[in-house]
Amino acid sequence: MFVKIERDYDAMSARGAQIVAEVVRQKPNAVLGLATGSTPEGLYRCLIDIARQENLDFSQVTTFNLDEYEGLPAGHPQSYHAFMWEHLFEGLGLREEQTNLLSGIAADLPGECVAFEQKIRAAGGIDIQVLGIGGDGHIAFCEPGSSLAGRTSVVALHPQTIADNARFFDTEDEVPRRALSMGVGTILEARSCLILAKGEGKAQPWAGMIEGPVSSQVPASALQLHPWTIAISDTAAAAQLKNGEYYQHVDRERNDQPVIPPWIVDPDLDPRRQFASRIESVDG
Repeated sequence: MFVKIERDYDAMSARGAQIVAEVVRQKPNAVLGLATGSTPEGLYRCLIDIARQENLDFSQVTTFNLDEYEGLPAGHPQSYHAFMWEHLFEGLGLREEQTNLLSGIAADLPGECVAFEQKIRAAGGIDIQVLGIGGDGHIAFCEPGSSLAGRTSVVALHPQTIADNARFFDTEDEVPRRALSMGVGTILEARSCLILAKGEGKAQPWAGMIEGPVSSQVPASALQLHPWTIAISDTAAAAQLKNGEYYQHVDRERNDQPVIPPWIVDPDLDPRRQFASRIESVDG
């Protein structure tokens, strides 16, 4: 895991946007995994600015979103469909057919989840997955206790998640109690992950993710097992890291290294694929 500590939210957002932009520069038909919530808003603003300033072409990109509330139609102002069109898709000029979001009102919700997994595989997998972290250590809507090998499914939201998200609704009672969400196992299959955190309220789960044990009680900690996760926070979210100064030292020493893994462009270089091939050759 590459841990990066920026002075503030704006710097964190700009750095994250440059990483996503670099994926698209090197792979114009990249598959982007995207998150919602207040944390990635700054990254999305910066990414739109980069696209406009550099004429960076997003016309071949495909996107997949992490999650969606059960029961909210795409046109609901608090749906994640509405969030993404307001904060990113329209600004990048994406077409609807480029985007993939779970439907919270599908007649067959488990079937919707299976179909979503199939779409990801058909697209060739996700090149970079943007993530935020919840106050209870969740990623997507994979709450504490979620299987670290889980797939996209219908999940029950943790009371803390409901309380945290109440600010987006008129009352807490209006917050849906269930959602459709990528599983941790689905997220870990992305070729790279980019997770963001801002503010002192995320300091404890952020430290647990980076320096704590890998545990289903802090689902984000599963990212320790991923071969290329970039974790960017502001100084407030990094306040409880025991090795913060060391991470900053490493970041400075690696400033001439690539920001994205080579297997985004050449999937055969992915160490997980190479390992699987070696296992198959031994079994054969």
